[in-house]
Amino acid sequence: MVVAAVIERGGRVLVSQRGAGAGQPGRWEFPGGKREPGESDAAALARELREELGVDLQVGERVWTTRAGPLELRFYRCDWRATQRPRPLASVQFRWVRREDLAGLAFPPADGQIVRALASGRLPPPSGPVCRTG
Repeated sequence: MVVAAVIERGGRVLVSQRGAGAGQPGRWEFPGGKREPGESDAAALARELREELGVDLQVGERVWTTRAGPLELRFYRCDWRATQRPRPLASVQFRWVRREDLAGLAFPPADGQIVRALASGRLPPPSGPVCRTG
């Protein structure tokens, strides 16, 4: 099981770039990773966000599910907190990318459907606040 975050701020989505030691190096991805035995999806994603970007975010609703071979990938919306300052702790870099520009980045094939859904608006932006200060 793999969990990933869809984090939006001001019409832009946070994505990170895989390093040389990762599978499919150089490709962009939504922050997240593998769920450990006994972890819930939310606990795993919160842990991965701390490890990869040094941020502490609340995990919200699941917005997308897909498969990549034997793995199920689950994407969750996470509210951004304006006081957070992400750092590329486990990736080459991160970027805030406009939804319509996502398709121009090289993502793993398994992310293709959610990238197209975000870029086209089929997966609508979050309703309510996406920037929290607490």
